[in-house]
Amino acid sequence: MCILFIAVDQHPDYPLIIAANRDEFHARLTQPSHFWKNKPHMLAGKDLQAGGTWLGVAKNGHIAALTNIRAPSKERFDAMTRGELVVNALQYKGSWADHTQHLKNTATDYNGFNLVYGDWQNLQVFNSHTQEHHALTQGVYGLSNAQLNTPWPKTQQGVNALNALCQSKQPLEVEQLFAILSDPTQASDETLPDTGIAKPWEKMLSSIFIKSPDYGTRCSTVITVDHHHALNWEERSYDPTGRVTQTQAYSFIINS
Repeated sequence: MCILFIAVDQHPDYPLIIAANRDEFHARLTQPSHFWKNKPHMLAGKDLQAGGTWLGVAKNGHIAALTNIRAPSKERFDAMTRGELVVNALQYKGSWADHTQHLKNTATDYNGFNLVYGDWQNLQVFNSHTQEHHALTQGVYGLSNAQLNTPWPKTQQGVNALNALCQSKQPLEVEQLFAILSDPTQASDETLPDTGIAKPWEKMLSSIFIKSPDYGTRCSTVITVDHHHALNWEERSYDPTGRVTQTQAYSFIINS
């Protein structure tokens, strides 16, 4: 997962809204979202190379999502797969305070990550580089490949768009959320972040929706939870040209 926009208690009909894009190499084998056969309570896509996932929900209301921290000078080839962090959080049965401490204790086993995790009414985010932990209280948040609400152009752009939707008097339409996620606008050269990669890559990665022959946005996911605890999930998968190839949709009542 490379960018998430999260609204907590901002929309009159939906106390939680999550809109997220997963960016990855197109050659990396992936299963679209489904309830896992060996974990039937868990809804998520699956990375077939390492076995983990980037975003998922559980029927008891647990939610977890991962973004990588872009820091090429700190990358290790012997690190554990970050995708297991989402699976572990979705299955976790202890206190979230204990889970946060576990993340702090084991952060160096992985390359840099942000993990959003918790119950849908009590989400938090942990950054492995800073070891900082933040509760997601009321507000609109953007999380990409740096710290929470780092003012990259695409992060600010998505936060502003989601905030405008939440403040609108009109009913929320899922297409409006996918429109935020499908924006290909790249940052101007003078506003590009400097994360240690080549400028052409920095430019390509500066849009919310990324499109190139080898690497780009593989799927977009929209999650909403209403006041009756009904969770709706819709996912769209894309080919290298940005064309939708599959759509997955699920709904269930959280049984917490």
